Amino acid sequence: MTAQSLGFGVLGTLEMRVGDTTIALGTPKQRAVVAVLVLRRNTAVGMDTLIDAAWEQSPPAGARATLHSYISNVRRLLTNAGIDPRPVLVNVAHGYRLSVSDEHCDVGRFAAAKDAGFSAAAAGRFEDASRHLSAALAQWRGPVLDDLRDFSFVSAYASPLVEDKLNVHTAYAQAEIACGRPYSVIAELEELISVHRYREPLWAQLITAYYLTERQSDALDAYRRLKTTLADELGIDPGPTLRALHEQILRQQPLDVYHVARTVAEDTLVSGTGTRGSGRAGSIALRDPQGRLYPLINVLTRLGRSSDNDIVLDDVKVSRNHAVIVKAGSSVVITDLHSANGIYLHGERIGTSAHLSANDTIRIGTYELTLEAGPPTPISSEQDTTQVTEL
Repeated sequence: MTAQSLGFGVLGTLEMRVGDTTIALGTPKQRAVVAVLVLRRNTAVGMDTLIDAAWEQSPPAGARATLHSYISNVRRLLTNAGIDPRPVLVNVAHGYRLSVSDEHCDVGRFAAAKDAGFSAAAAGRFEDASRHLSAALAQWRGPVLDDLRDFSFVSAYASPLVEDKLNVHTAYAQAEIACGRPYSVIAELEELISVHRYREPLWAQLITAYYLTERQSDALDAYRRLKTTLADELGIDPGPTLRALHEQILRQQPLDVYHVARTVAEDTLVSGTGTRGSGRAGSIALRDPQGRLYPLINVLTRLGRSSDNDIVLDDVKVSRNHAVIVKAGSSVVITDLHSANGIYLHGERIGTSAHLSANDTIRIGTYELTLEAGPPTPISSEQDTTQVTEL
């Protein structure tokens, strides 16, 4: 048996498979350590980060020794399954690295199929897009790390993945409609909007699908349901895209679903959004007072004092793992990872999370960073992490 038969899964319960055999990964804390290594595969993960994931804010005195034993246990499991652990779970300076290709990790396969689907849609190849996007959705077995939801790190990693999945659902529906199969997505879209009631792109696809299957009354009823939900629960009206669609249906005008689907896919590719592993540069960056830009390339960017963060803030007022910025679609959200001194947005401390817009300024410890939109200046590929200049 070779290392090629080793695979990992996080889109559901944590899973390690050798061939067709699922390997039990032990205690919850040991599984949490493995989960972080999988989510940050092929990069060095510091011991402090792994300890924070397993024990959060109250690690015991012997946490480092216990962490070493967890790693030894996982290596033993690999050995017993016929896998040489040496090239897979590697010691690095002050931490470990899990070496696994995207092909052998469900989240990597999801990202690859998603990117292929959006690229095909942007090129007008909707049959290919539908096939790739369906393959992306098939990687999901359940909620992200469903067996580890009690660990606080899970939500920070799960949020961008869930956002990506919803974008794929929307794009898949668009592709199916563009292929002339609107009837095939109605049931799935109804199920999705029952959970994501404010998600207007899903409603747009549902309304379109009803209209194109000659169910105009159902299309209008869906719009009324959305309008009532938004008005009663948020005090707002549907956005301009939905309002324009509603007017077209009232006037019984034809819908150019092919053009809309292609345009949305092109916009998604340009925005650079996507799960880690897609390799697309982002169009959003942070700028420090000296004018240097730090691109938010991946959907998730970690900030903190620990050297294995994406942006390192060397300040005693900054927690080791202080915050995470999630970039999904046009949405940018910063989340406080239970830090000691918090995150300030325009001078006011945020709660757990806050949405960021262009030109918003955040302060973490003595560091100040401003969100900018537009093509960022790339940082040297030789840098593993970004060191921010202190004020």
